Amino acid sequence: MNYLAFDLGAESGRAILGQIENGRITLRELHRFQNRMVPLHGHLYWDLLHLFAEIQQALQLAGREKIALAGIGVDTWGVDFGLLDRDGALLANPVAYRDHRTDGMMEKVFAQMPREEIYRLTGIQLMQINTLFQLYAMVESQSPLLQIAQRLLFIPDLINFMLTGRQVTEFTFATTSQLFNPNTRNWAEPIFAQLGLPRHLIAEIIAPGTMIGPLRPELSKAAGLNEVPVIAVGCHDTASAVAAVPSAVENWAYLSSGTWSLIGVETHAPVINARALEMNFTNEGGVAGTTRLLKNIMGLWLLQECRRQWQRDGRDYDYAQLMHHAEIAAPFRSLVNPDAPAFLNPENMPQAITDFCRRTQQPVPQSDGEFVRCIYESLALQYRRVMEMLEELQNKKIEVLHIVGGGSQNTLLNQFTADAMGKPVLAGPAEATALGNVTVQAIATGEFKNLAEARRAIKKSFAIQEFRPCDSAPWNDAYRQFINL
Repeated sequence: MNYLAFDLGAESGRAILGQIENGRITLRELHRFQNRMVPLHGHLYWDLLHLFAEIQQALQLAGREKIALAGIGVDTWGVDFGLLDRDGALLANPVAYRDHRTDGMMEKVFAQMPREEIYRLTGIQLMQINTLFQLYAMVESQSPLLQIAQRLLFIPDLINFMLTGRQVTEFTFATTSQLFNPNTRNWAEPIFAQLGLPRHLIAEIIAPGTMIGPLRPELSKAAGLNEVPVIAVGCHDTASAVAAVPSAVENWAYLSSGTWSLIGVETHAPVINARALEMNFTNEGGVAGTTRLLKNIMGLWLLQECRRQWQRDGRDYDYAQLMHHAEIAAPFRSLVNPDAPAFLNPENMPQAITDFCRRTQQPVPQSDGEFVRCIYESLALQYRRVMEMLEELQNKKIEVLHIVGGGSQNTLLNQFTADAMGKPVLAGPAEATALGNVTVQAIATGEFKNLAEARRAIKKSFAIQEFRPCDSAPWNDAYRQFINL
């Protein structure tokens, strides 16, 4: 059985072919392509038509190889959306979540609806990138697009619509929007009413594992494929990544490591209370009826943006070189709070780190390796901080941290994380998001009975690397400094 997973991230997209045979899963990259935010007239956009053209190319590659596909699934980054007119035409390229249109929108929303009430209704971490604040920014600016739009679809829903012609919203993605009530498991109606948001634009919600429809005939014909079902997976990439965690103990946490670091636990019900609000934790939907209690951390975005700046300055590194430079740099020279607003979308990330260190009266990193080490150590300490919050919210100790996603291949950061937390770290699989995408498809077709069986197959199919904590004393000293930043 062959399944095609489209996994779209902020830096790149991948078409991954998953094959399941005798209870083992193999993955093969069929196609990889670039994704980027495009600046135009003071805003940042995603080039959705470019992404769909690459998706069509991947379908044609599968057709040329005469691969019999049992399903196609799409997952992407969270919160962003596009608008369609009455004929299903895309009105504009989707605006990227790092766009500055949401600056100041949280304060304007809270002036009309208290933050406590919004959190009580949604259980979602309050961040200016959330769909709620993006949509309110359009209402507040009286965007003409809202006057002619007939449907709002999130990024994976848009792609599923382009593949099938059906306009629906997948559950795990809907929960990221801060427009969804996890207790009623439907849209948070009071938010739409009180903030004047256009409720009529919102689509029907479907569960992960739902067959959305067959691939459009013209797409099947152009690719040389037979009729293939498009399946709603965990369309939010973190939902798919967490579905692929090969957990072996009861009290485990996960870290989906990439552009964003998402660290949390899997629960059977949302945790929405005053302490969760104070800590600003999120309750997102997972596959198989689970809830992902987690916190978003800025993640490897800081490193990606430093690398981009250094490329502009004529110093081109791959990630292995950056890890080596960090390894030989002096430890604990400078630390930053990765979630400081200054790091959301600066023009020059090394300069933003420099400015932060000066403001906090720390030595400024002098070499590129010192910048990278600063980022790695700061992330590891932030992971420890969030882990302690998770243990408090659950009132129980976490035994092990599973790191999945592309960042799981960063052995230095993995070891730093184990040392900082004083807990073992299990790293891998690296392609967890595509793997979770494939396994949800396989559950939908009946190849796996449930998520537990799929996770056992993942554990059997992929190597996991273990990192044991070493000398934690210097990390404890650094942590005392870090929590004051």
